[in-house]
Amino acid sequence: MKILLTGANGYIGMRVLPLLLDEGHDVVCAVRSADRLSVDKEIKEQIEIIEVDLLDEVKPNLFPKDIDAAYYLVHSMTSSNSNFSKKEQTTAENFNAYMKGTNVKQVIFLSGIVNEDNLSEHLESRKNVESILYNGGYNLTVIRAGIIVGSGSASFEIIRDLCEKLPVMITPKWVNTKCQPIGIRDVLKFLTGVLGKPETYNDSFDIGGPNVISYKGMMKGYAKVRGLNLTIINVPIMTPKLSSYWLYFVTSTSYKLAANLVDSMRVNVIAKDHRLQDILAIEPHTYEEAIEMAFVKIEQNQVISSWKDSKVSSRYSQKDLNKYIKVPKYGCLHDNQSMKADDPEKALNKIWAIGGKNGWYYADTLWKIRGYIDKLSGGVGLRRGRTSLDKINSGDSLDFWRVLMADKEERRLLLFAEMRIPGEAWLEFYIDDDGVVHQNATFRPKGLKGRLYWYSMLPFHYFIFNGMLTQICKA
Repeated sequence: MKILLTGANGYIGMRVLPLLLDEGHDVVCAVRSADRLSVDKEIKEQIEIIEVDLLDEVKPNLFPKDIDAAYYLVHSMTSSNSNFSKKEQTTAENFNAYMKGTNVKQVIFLSGIVNEDNLSEHLESRKNVESILYNGGYNLTVIRAGIIVGSGSASFEIIRDLCEKLPVMITPKWVNTKCQPIGIRDVLKFLTGVLGKPETYNDSFDIGGPNVISYKGMMKGYAKVRGLNLTIINVPIMTPKLSSYWLYFVTSTSYKLAANLVDSMRVNVIAKDHRLQDILAIEPHTYEEAIEMAFVKIEQNQVISSWKDSKVSSRYSQKDLNKYIKVPKYGCLHDNQSMKADDPEKALNKIWAIGGKNGWYYADTLWKIRGYIDKLSGGVGLRRGRTSLDKINSGDSLDFWRVLMADKEERRLLLFAEMRIPGEAWLEFYIDDDGVVHQNATFRPKGLKGRLYWYSMLPFHYFIFNGMLTQICKA
């Protein structure tokens, strides 16, 4: 089949894509920016990529007419603290307009479980998107899931942060809310299983794992699997705003995502039926099994996608980041250093593994302090880390940087700063034909404050960047 995959660069889309290719389908990926589709070169050669922003005015004949099916995996939950419901409505309406120009027979939409009368804004928006898609003139299959557990998923990574860092937790009352977590592996089975199945057309299905537990139970279950001693104390005084700040400072989540998650966590998300499980003969894994499978991927360094790599965790939209890929020369301050590498290939591998658990090769304590300062000032800090220990693609997050370009053949890595600074900053590494490693820091200050910031940091930059380059060039 010829399949359109929207949201191809998202957490779910990145995992659905290789499964569709393995099944022999032709896949058309719809993304805002082709440069930020974080997949290997081998996969890019197998797919067709179309750049489109579904919030923009509809362009006629953009998608191939011979589309057989489409996945709608677009999400605007944390694009801002307000108006994301309107954005999701506009996106869905524009998607329908695009589909009118194709022969699409089935659209598959991953939504949230919406079985309560009093829904959060996020879940209400998902329900509204369902209604819009049902008017699209194609056969719609809606799969409704609650908490998704898998390496790199926002829910899993937040619980992981909390349980690994805090042996004693003082928690708000929402930790007693009930949910029905499901492993990412099972979600993918359902998403690919309904493809081309007429018995799933024009219907909505709840999916969930076999365990109905509270968020407190999820944390206790995680601690059990990991062999951690965990004490949880509930207090009634934590407001939604305090809870959001608590998640923001303790975990790697952004404040926007934390606020929306807290709003949703007051709502029970429990599946009402298991029809799809029976239709597709899928027996979902338990919550603890899902955690164990997630750690198999983490320990083998095989995490395919992470919520941290999406624009959810970014200070900038994808369209904004596109304009930063060309490093400016004028009106900027520079720190350019170069050094001959003992072994250029080893130096390149070190550059490709920089950040995250591997650190920055020199003065890591100072990098951590800078991360804490950034977090306290409302930035992303260092907690995002990196998805893979040794692989990197354009669009990935890397601590408080965003990868603008990662071309191993050209031996060039370009990072753009997403920390809170009075200006804009780039950090570039490249290795020339003579085996010389060039490390260029560029800062475009914003007013006098920006220039004062640069010159106050210059002494630190000199010995930190020099030490980092020296370690990269050592065999």
